[in-house]
Amino acid sequence: MSAPAIGVLELRQYTLRAGQRERLVELFEREFVESQEALGMVLPGQFRDLDDPDRFVWLRGFADMATRARALTAFYDGPVWRGHRDAANATMIDSDDVLLLRPWQPFDLPGPQRPAPGRAGPPGWLAAMVCPVDALVGAALARAFDDEVRPWLATRGLRVLGSGLSETAPNNFPRLPVRENEPVFVWFGLFDPPAAIAPWPAMLLAEAEENPLQAWTHRLAGPPQLLRLAPTPRSLLRGHTVARRGEPSMEASA
Repeated sequence: MSAPAIGVLELRQYTLRAGQRERLVELFEREFVESQEALGMVLPGQFRDLDDPDRFVWLRGFADMATRARALTAFYDGPVWRGHRDAANATMIDSDDVLLLRPWQPFDLPGPQRPAPGRAGPPGWLAAMVCPVDALVGAALARAFDDEVRPWLATRGLRVLGSGLSETAPNNFPRLPVRENEPVFVWFGLFDPPAAIAPWPAMLLAEAEENPLQAWTHRLAGPPQLLRLAPTPRSLLRGHTVARRGEPSMEASA
């Protein structure tokens, strides 16, 4: 059985108090995974930022914006969050770095293979790139990425797992702020083999004629944010659990 389809995706980056990441990871994976999924949300992945020991990154998906409003209301007014919010909030300095995305290349998520609490899935290193774009050319840049950049990344050990453009609908759960009016294209990739993570990001953005990613980033509205991510023990997105079938869907064009 496949994971539910995602029509809206949150990319959430939390800045934590020094030394608190492992406390949040343990709490999150024990209390906040199944409790959110039971309300119809999809949690594709939770990650440690390899370049910032005080950053926690995670993804949360919904069928659509209306489902998002209902599910978030139910969760944040519900007993699980009320019972653990003080402990969770005590680990955080900032939780407002959130982007709302609509899938461009949807994640090909595995079936229900998430490890039980206290267990860990197989290892795997992931990458993400948050790319500021002009809203009028975002879809064109996404198509150019698929045509020009994604095949090149694959030859260098980085397989793109999914991508998204900014969701243009307004935030319909204002209790949780999001970064509105900041159009972006975001892609996520898997280092395969894992050793391919070593030269990141210098290799990807090196000035060279044969580097289509470098040429593509020159068309962006600003410098991209590069993330190297290590899946937490119960993350679905990781090295050996993501299917390799299919080509990117173009149905989400603007």
